[in-house]
Amino acid sequence: MDSEDKHDCMDKRPTGTVVAQAGIKMVRYRLDVGCKHQVTPEELRKVLIEESGVDKNNINNINIQGDYTLVELPDEMPPDIFQHLKSVEINQHKLDIKRIKARNKKRGNNHRRRGKTRTPQADNGGSG
Repeated sequence: MDSEDKHDCMDKRPTGTVVAQAGIKMVRYRLDVGCKHQVTPEELRKVLIEESGVDKNNINNINIQGDYTLVELPDEMPPDIFQHLKSVEINQHKLDIKRIKARNKKRGNNHRRRGKTRTPQADNGGSG
């Protein structure tokens, strides 16, 4: 059944949680291939190793979803390798790799709220 296939796809947990080599900063990337493209963690790891030259121990937290995959790779990826990976295909579908910005960084005080700026008023709408 299709609904079972979709359910199984979404229930896949991250794999490849091998610890990166000491001192290597890891970055999360989004790939435009997922379950519906019949991609497997093993196949993805193989392609990344062959096409980028990244060490197999530095491909972490592969999380395959329906139409995309999240994966952690070393931060020092050269720009030419990154551009090459955008055009690499798995099962006739481009990886189109994108770096994901971290969401857990604390904001500085220079960020303002969206919307109207509040100004204190002594009188709330009476005439005078």
